Amino acid sequence: MSNNQHSSESSTGFLEETEIKEPSMYKVIMLNDNFTSMEFVVEILMRVFRKSAEEATAIMLDIHRGGFGECGIYTYDIAQTKVMQVKNAAKQNGFPLRCRIEEA
Repeated sequence: MSNNQHSSESSTGFLEETEIKEPSMYKVIMLNDNFTSMEFVVEILMRVFRKSAEEATAIMLDIHRGGFGECGIYTYDIAQTKVMQVKNAAKQNGFPLRCRIEEA
């Protein structure tokens, strides 16, 4: 039996194999704006996305220079939760920081 199959007993008493599909993965992309401070972006990357200071700074520079940066790849529900955490933290601090989700 491969890793993506599961056996279960049916109502007839025979084993049936069911294929288990891996969940789709999504990138969380943070977008640049002219108002959010670089320090706040680094703080969010460390707090919400669990990046080290060095990783957060590198991603922040990608966002600043290229207009966007990839924060991580997650299942849909986790990606959506992280986007909402960023939005809420930005709003509480008076910043318009935004993220989007893309299929990986």
